[in-house]
Amino acid sequence: MKIEITKHTVIGVGKKGNEYGSKPVLALWYKTTNLTEEKVNPTDFILVFTAFQDNDPNAENELQVAGLPDDRFLDSQTENIKKGGTVENAVAYELDDQTTPVVLVASNDLGMSEIGKSTYALK
Repeated sequence: MKIEITKHTVIGVGKKGNEYGSKPVLALWYKTTNLTEEKVNPTDFILVFTAFQDNDPNAENELQVAGLPDDRFLDSQTENIKKGGTVENAVAYELDDQTTPVVLVASNDLGMSEIGKSTYALK
């Protein structure tokens, strides 16, 4: 599959997209394209990406996945994508602070080996 992140923003507690959370979140909107005959759905994003905030000097700080930040995808987020098809979705991660950048790390083996990463400033 191919995943393209198209937008990101921080959403505060109680704001639209984070109405029920207890922490601010980093919300990411993305497009997933199925390049194979295998079953792929937009929520496979969380199998490929892990989010970290490097704000602990002694341990890795992996962020937890939060609630869906965009209601438009409530009904489509688990639909299978046809080969060659592209579907949009969104995901959010609970932030531990609002200043430390978030590093999104991609792997194709559940986090065992890194195949790429991007850093997202929170301002």
